[in-house]
Amino acid sequence: MVDRTVLAHQLFTGISRHHLACLAEELAGPWQAAVEGCRHEARGGARRRAAGAGARHQLVFVDRLVATLIHLRHDLPHSVLALLFDVDRSTITRAVGEIRALLAKRGCAVPDHPGLRLRTLADVFAYAQAEGVELRLDATEIQVRRPVAGRGGRRAFVSGKKKQNTMKATVIADSQGRTLWTDALRPGRMHDATAARNEGIGTCFQHFPDVEVLLDDGYLGLRRDHPGQAITPPRKPNKIALPQVHAAREEALHNHSSKRITVEHALVDHKRWKQLTRWTHRREALPATYRAIAGLVSDRTVNT
Repeated sequence: MVDRTVLAHQLFTGISRHHLACLAEELAGPWQAAVEGCRHEARGGARRRAAGAGARHQLVFVDRLVATLIHLRHDLPHSVLALLFDVDRSTITRAVGEIRALLAKRGCAVPDHPGLRLRTLADVFAYAQAEGVELRLDATEIQVRRPVAGRGGRRAFVSGKKKQNTMKATVIADSQGRTLWTDALRPGRMHDATAARNEGIGTCFQHFPDVEVLLDDGYLGLRRDHPGQAITPPRKPNKIALPQVHAAREEALHNHSSKRITVEHALVDHKRWKQLTRWTHRREALPATYRAIAGLVSDRTVNT
């Protein structure tokens, strides 16, 4: 089992051995606490035997973590992972669900602040104001399976831009393209600015007046409501404007795009994980999966 786990890590996980060891040390305690909580609820009371007594786990915690990382990175079926780790498929399914939830709760790492993680939009704005960081915000869409016919809210997932059934993720990055936060994901039909407003970005702008966020043309409403903080590309001048006005606008547009491109790089880092190229599982599990991957990507980018 040990040799099989080492081989799986080396071939599939895409993270360093040191990162894996840190993850195992960080998540082992919460995982054990969750297991004991479920057992306490099933028993209806305290333990009757000493800790460590009873049946052993068929899949130890490190193997559960490695199996989840492989599933997130390469979207291997649970049945294939079950063969790789010599356990039943249901064991892999349960392990992936447990570890994915723990990874999703970690939040995103912060440069030069080991141990500090950003979990909410307010955390990101507080960090940006304290450190003088200029934020970049953008949204991306992930194709999902078409909802069952006749189910309420079916049209909500039809994206007007991609003409597909999608879910929309809003991501914030810094000037180096390091992921700082991602939202709970919204149906693809929702407008980018509406998704940001639903996460409370308007309140964050009010409480953190020194924070500036670079945006694209999809967030013109935020620029109107929060001038000087929500910064979008300059508007196109009138056709009869002087040539130097058009030239100045083109230069300003180029400078804005050069600064904002880092959030696009962050989105590309996320899409390198196969599960985010096209989601073929239950839509309810996609938000936790995206947050888990965003946290893992932030760990790597902060350490490079």
